[in-house]
Amino acid sequence: MEKSVNKPTSAFMAASWASLILGVSAYALGLWNSEMMLNEKGYYLITLLFGLFSAISLQKTVRDKMEGIEVTSLYFNMCWFAVVASLSFLSIGLWNAELLLSEKGFYGMSYVLSLFASIAVQKNVRDIAGDSENLEKTDSVKKRFFDRKSLNADDTDVNSSNRD
Repeated sequence: MEKSVNKPTSAFMAASWASLILGVSAYALGLWNSEMMLNEKGYYLITLLFGLFSAISLQKTVRDKMEGIEVTSLYFNMCWFAVVASLSFLSIGLWNAELLLSEKGFYGMSYVLSLFASIAVQKNVRDIAGDSENLEKTDSVKKRFFDRKSLNADDTDVNSSNRD
């Protein structure tokens, strides 16, 4: 089953990458300039990395399901759990942090921007790869088919020579 993929525009790709870079940079710059202890900075950094990974994994599994690619319900549910957990870790950390309300809002907004942008960037990468893969799949299938035919022909020659 072959689906047509709408290739993203260069403006959308640029906006997606700019949003991801802006969100991650703002979050990292905020951590760098904060007066938190090093273990707190590490907690927030790992929370961001975990959130980015879980959001991209969830986007990929949702897209795989939409395209009819088999995804186990265990992995699908683990992706959802990871996204909810990462958002919970950030929320609980900010709730208990001794930061100004404006700082908490800054971290929350840059975090959400980074997650959203990572999903958009991953979608763009997959859409672009989908266009080139559709062309390569046809060539790959043809190559495997003809390689198997030649292997079968070689096996037939070997078997017939063994009978003599």
